Amino acid sequence: MNPDTDLLWSPGRRELEDSNVACFMEWVSEVRGLHFSDYAELWRWSSTDLPGFWSAVWEFYGLDAVTRYDEVLGDASMPGAVWFPGARLNFAERCFAQATDARPALISVAEAGTPVETSWQELRRQVADVAAALRRMGVGPGDCVAAYLPNLPQTVVALLATAAVGAVWTACSPDFGTPSVLARLRQAQPAVLVAADGYHYGGKAYDRRPEVAELVDGLPTLRHVLAVDNLFPTPTEPWSARPGIEQHAWSALPAAESPLEFADVSFDHPLWILWSSGTTGIPKGIVQGHGGIVVELLKALGLGADLRADDRYLFITSTSWMVWNFLVGGLLHGSTIILYDGSPTFPDVNGALRIAEQTGATVVGVGAAYLTAVEKADTQPAAELGLGRLRSLLQTGSSLPPSTWRWVYDRLAPGVWLQSICGGTDICSVLAGGSALLPVRVGRIQCPALGVPLASWDPDGRPLTGEQGELVVTGPLPSMPLHFVGDPDGSRYRAGYFDTYPGIWRHGDWVTVDADLSVVVAGRSDSTLNRMGVRMGSADIYAVVEQFPEVADSLVIGVEQPDGGYFMPLFVVTAGGTALDRGLRERLAGAIKRQLSPRHVPDVIVQIPAVPRTLTGKKLEVPVKRILQGSAVTDVSSEGSVTDFEMLAWFADFAARSAGDS
Repeated sequence: MNPDTDLLWSPGRRELEDSNVACFMEWVSEVRGLHFSDYAELWRWSSTDLPGFWSAVWEFYGLDAVTRYDEVLGDASMPGAVWFPGARLNFAERCFAQATDARPALISVAEAGTPVETSWQELRRQVADVAAALRRMGVGPGDCVAAYLPNLPQTVVALLATAAVGAVWTACSPDFGTPSVLARLRQAQPAVLVAADGYHYGGKAYDRRPEVAELVDGLPTLRHVLAVDNLFPTPTEPWSARPGIEQHAWSALPAAESPLEFADVSFDHPLWILWSSGTTGIPKGIVQGHGGIVVELLKALGLGADLRADDRYLFITSTSWMVWNFLVGGLLHGSTIILYDGSPTFPDVNGALRIAEQTGATVVGVGAAYLTAVEKADTQPAAELGLGRLRSLLQTGSSLPPSTWRWVYDRLAPGVWLQSICGGTDICSVLAGGSALLPVRVGRIQCPALGVPLASWDPDGRPLTGEQGELVVTGPLPSMPLHFVGDPDGSRYRAGYFDTYPGIWRHGDWVTVDADLSVVVAGRSDSTLNRMGVRMGSADIYAVVEQFPEVADSLVIGVEQPDGGYFMPLFVVTAGGTALDRGLRERLAGAIKRQLSPRHVPDVIVQIPAVPRTLTGKKLEVPVKRILQGSAVTDVSSEGSVTDFEMLAWFADFAARSAGDS
């Protein structure tokens, strides 16, 4: 790392003195008598004195005026840590705690549409109406409300209404295929399905009423359908002919007869079920609680992302990705959240940035794949768009190539604070991310998040500094799963995170934590490239290969073979119809050899039409690896849960051909 050429951004006076984390440090000094000179000292305290830190977050955000608790951490063991026993918190109630009609609560935008604002007062009224409807349907604590909805205001309303009555929320985006949705929702056993008649994407309208009928027929616990008219007029006929199902039109719900009431629920009362990608087996239903999500998102968005009440916060996401929940968490801070229903590349690659311009977004979240796509399109967003209000850009999903880090500052938004964040559905938050107190350098996540005892460990459980190891969390977090759906003895939960290092959370990523606390994530540890004992993350290969203008996308796989051999193919999608000829292959191999390691030069470099990804943008490294090792396509994924699903059959054919040639 060259500290001069790699420095992209440094905190200014506002960040150092007036950011949320700076104010928190001053508060801790005044109220607790604890003095920290910099972020590193603050993080070390926050990750070693968990009761002290989390009780400080509790008081700093005024929760001590809302509810009492018996102790901060009743049981610190993992899994099974007990946080704030005795406390009573309702997520929906806390989302209205900072409400003010000086600013809108929601701004919603459809493709080719104009922004529509929803005031806090109107949001509260709508939530009251839907909560009253749910109660009339007999929904209460212990019941599940499932959604098949795009990123609409009605989706936020339905989540808040579900939380208000104490029921459990879960959602699938309507771009998921029906088998993938049923694989999730059947586990949740919903009593109510809130479903839209369709959605817009890429300039097209997609009618999903036939799919809703299939879902109704495939969910035996369902009693009610709440129909949202997104594409068509208010429905007058049921979308499903299944007997015993009552369908209610969202737009025809009567007004609530009384003010919005919130169920009095415990800290660990289930709030929602998030779903794993389902690319390595049956999707895991991850249950998180009201209180854990409240305190975690107050901390992560407030002290980490520096989100404030006067921010306009946009995250480009579907409702199936945990960052949608992370976006809704902006309401906890009184921020205006911006909901975009459509393609980020409509009508052109700058589509998402144009939404940010239209809505005056100040904090914008996107996936890494989107930024690299805009970079490769060679546009000039800073010159072409009015992004003057944008102060921070959140990037997640996968690692960014070094060129894209620099491009953000050269072409997208000079002076912006780029926060690369690493976390996951598992905690619905951030493990490592940004701090307003620290510089931004090329290729480096700024720091471990406050309250997260993050480390890099070797296979024997020894901590590493400046060396790549397993990303572990050595202490509990409030938003860790309460449990998995359908896992009564906790065996799937333990196998998911705690089998490698008993009592220690193994996240499944390769990570390097340097002495300055900056973090580099090098890809999934279960898709490591291990050539002759030398490990490398796939992200390292992508950073080299995808610098080539001829390469639009790539996928590298390391396959352990039954005879003890190791096969490492590199698959590339070329840009603009470029042929993958001998010359390009040699240049790619040479770059990997020079910039990374002679041992990690691929055995073959193969042109492919597309790289299959999860619907949240992650490359399907592990499923493709399993196919190349002989697994059937149907055993590793299902149509509707990934993009370019037909490519999995292509890889199966490739595996068969490779076996025949050996």
